[in-house]
Amino acid sequence: MGLLNTLNTVQAQTNVSLPSYSPPSSELHAQIVRMDSIFFDAYNHCKMEVIEQLFSEDIEFFHDKGGLSTSKKDIVNAIRNNICDKVQRELIPGTIEVYPIANYGAVQMGWHQFHNNQEPDAKPHPSKFVTIWKKENDKWVMARVISIH
Repeated sequence: MGLLNTLNTVQAQTNVSLPSYSPPSSELHAQIVRMDSIFFDAYNHCKMEVIEQLFSEDIEFFHDKGGLSTSKKDIVNAIRNNICDKVQRELIPGTIEVYPIANYGAVQMGWHQFHNNQEPDAKPHPSKFVTIWKKENDKWVMARVISIH
């Protein structure tokens, strides 16, 4: 069942009309979409230096299957060892929502899917993600990531 069908089902069952997304700030939305693009270009092309720069020192990475990781070094090594040349991330267009967090940064939510390069016949399935971006010294870094597959 697609996201739109799910939303329609929720609305029908609860008799509640869910609002459509409109970015509170077009500028912030564009900045975070750009940062997402930079990070996942690095992710898809094993640009480890870029990945390291985009994770905050106090990163918390929550993965529904892998649990919580709080070591930047371990997260970067896991990407290097388990993702590079093995997995490609594809953003599902039009699914990113961005909301400001006062005096901190922004929260990004969206849908993406991953392609396993080692199993080319495997069908990817959409999964949800949440990223908390922190603005430090005019630079955006990922502080919290929630990845649900």
